[in-house]
Amino acid sequence: MKDLIQTYLSKKSEAATLAVFRVFFGLMMVWSLLRFWYNGWIESLYLEPGFHFSYYGFEWVKPIGNWTYLLFVICGITALFVTLGYKYRLSIVVFFLSFTYIELMDKTTYLNHYYFISILSFLLIFLPANAYFSLDAMGNTTRRFQFIPRWNVDAIKVLLVIVYVYAGLAKLNSDWLVEALPLKIWLPVKADTPLIGELLGEPWVHYMFSWFGALYDLTIPFFLLYKPTRKVAFFFVVVFHILTRLLFNIGMFPYIMIVSTLIFFDSPLHQQILNFLSRLLRIKTKVFDNGLSYAMSSGLRRNTVYGVVSLFLLVQLLLPWRYLAYPGELFWTEEGYRFSWRVMLMEKAGYAQFKIVDGRTGQWFYVDNTDFLTPFQEKQMSFQPDFILEYAHYLKDHFESQGHKNIEIYVESKVTLNGRRSTTYVDPNVNLVSEEESFRHKKWIIPFKDEIKGI
Repeated sequence: MKDLIQTYLSKKSEAATLAVFRVFFGLMMVWSLLRFWYNGWIESLYLEPGFHFSYYGFEWVKPIGNWTYLLFVICGITALFVTLGYKYRLSIVVFFLSFTYIELMDKTTYLNHYYFISILSFLLIFLPANAYFSLDAMGNTTRRFQFIPRWNVDAIKVLLVIVYVYAGLAKLNSDWLVEALPLKIWLPVKADTPLIGELLGEPWVHYMFSWFGALYDLTIPFFLLYKPTRKVAFFFVVVFHILTRLLFNIGMFPYIMIVSTLIFFDSPLHQQILNFLSRLLRIKTKVFDNGLSYAMSSGLRRNTVYGVVSLFLLVQLLLPWRYLAYPGELFWTEEGYRFSWRVMLMEKAGYAQFKIVDGRTGQWFYVDNTDFLTPFQEKQMSFQPDFILEYAHYLKDHFESQGHKNIEIYVESKVTLNGRRSTTYVDPNVNLVSEEESFRHKKWIIPFKDEIKGI
């Protein structure tokens, strides 16, 4: 086994493959950040709200007032430097830290592809993506290499396979496959879509989209890995992601996945892409073709990188399964739902009315959520238990600061999941002030009244 591992680790790959990935990844990030700024989302999501929902353990990560704009500038500049391969190692580290800080500032904005960008940028810290077609390699011959270890490219492929396969496994449930939910709810409202709009109200289309979506996620990475089917598979990647972008408002994620899957192709394609870019930018790519192979100079550094990347991939394999440690229906409690590649699986909405009670006198009043939350924050809070708990503690601190004593907080809530009738979500008799956030199961969530079978 040791010999097999050493043999694999000694295999080489054209550095052009990783260079193309770096360029496209950087360009996507620059465009994403410019788009975020242009649409005014920095102000509406991070500056206007008076309260921000935090990730457990990262309560200290908050927007920094108008300095938040500088944070986005730093993130955008480093994304550009990553694209150019300029001071790459420092740039990718700062990009990872700044982007992840942005992601952690408010849990309300959580999206799977933000998480994907964070972990992918972390992985890129340990890969020599500047060895070829970069300003670093152009200006310093000691950093210029035509070949890199094959595992550098394979590590990204493994991460993409994990994303796709886990997204497919998550679709193997009765709501998605048997009831065509939530697509049965979403697709009919897209009747104004050109060419296919009239079909989107048909039940057979809902089932076709549901079953094809599950089959696509479960199989597409393997068709991409297999050379005879790679081109056809990539065609379906493009069609699938463009279609999802047309039908659903999911930002840059489809484009990020399209360019990411180019890494499954052999190096000649990547060399052609770089040749095109070199003609466009009037750069001679031949200077990078020196026949040299990248190797880490220190055995300690090499073993550290092997260990970190291996542990990273192991965590990605295991983390999505943490939901098995919790009782109840995952879609209902959402305990273990995030960071598990469960993409667009449910239509969930709720209502949460908070009651502030003086535990000594019994006097009480209701809270107007609009006094503290934006409409988007209130919507997300209404059906996610960790949001509800955090908000309750925020209200306690707020009203205590106004002189209220003996505060108890109760919530009257209703939630609907995938078109079912709304039912009580939180036990209205539980004083949320006495509950603390943790990784333990929240026993004050009323059990789900139905059953969703599957993984």
